[in-house]
Amino acid sequence: MPDAPIRNAANEGTPDDATLLEMYGKMVLSRTLDERIWMLNRQGKAAIVASSQGHEAAQIGSVYALRRGTDQFYIYYRDLAVMLSLGMTPCEIMLGFTAKTGEPLSGARQFPTHGAYPEIGLINLSNVIATQLPQAVGAALANRMKGSNAIVIAYFGDGASSFGDTHEAMNFAAVHRLPVVFMCENNKYATSVPQRWQMAVDSVASRAEGYGMPGITIDGCDVIAVYEAVSEAAARARIGDGPTLIEAQVERYLPHTSDDDDTRYRPRAEIEEARLRDPLKLFSDRLTSLGVLD
Repeated sequence: MPDAPIRNAANEGTPDDATLLEMYGKMVLSRTLDERIWMLNRQGKAAIVASSQGHEAAQIGSVYALRRGTDQFYIYYRDLAVMLSLGMTPCEIMLGFTAKTGEPLSGARQFPTHGAYPEIGLINLSNVIATQLPQAVGAALANRMKGSNAIVIAYFGDGASSFGDTHEAMNFAAVHRLPVVFMCENNKYATSVPQRWQMAVDSVASRAEGYGMPGITIDGCDVIAVYEAVSEAAARARIGDGPTLIEAQVERYLPHTSDDDDTRYRPRAEIEEARLRDPLKLFSDRLTSLGVLD
């Protein structure tokens, strides 16, 4: 099946060629930086790492679908590509991993990539799982009370979807029709626990019906599918139609963190199969087929 004409000017709201190339550049930058940080950790030169490899399309596609400089982003510990897409530099990221002066999130006083950078719309990231979700909902309520057109996006993993904070946040947001997008990056593992042992449903998105909000499952390795889904959810939120739960099915290529040994619970063949859905390769092939990338 031929690729959809994502660069057709008649398709309102789709990225133009320059934006597509910028998105691809951010994807490559995130992967390269992630690999370097992981290497430094193995050399004893960087603190604990939670790799984002395999998540890049979900993170970058969602950021580019929103209004940077206006909207607010509540991330979780695996969202390196979100931070880079919002304007953080590799140098700023590395200052956190090496505990150096000038790190903008927390002054290097917290875990790497934790803290806040409100100047770019990056609001506080706590290491306590799922706590960013009720915070995001509170920010969305504040935006409405102030008459702001800004929306909030809250990122979390499939493991966090089973936490009480998540359910309270979604219920409150749905009841009050708040302008928030819930973005679940489902890599099918909560640390070492596979999805089938975490939940009785087949998808996180299916839970949305119980809250009275739309829920959608998308290919989180397809950056354009992510862009389109988040764009639609953001448009709903801005006109007062309330929240949306998006489940982006992504892949986790490395252990949960640099302190984890995934050989104890994950077959190597499964990881090799997951790498066939590498978002960088998929996006590169698509841009090449469209004549955007040489």
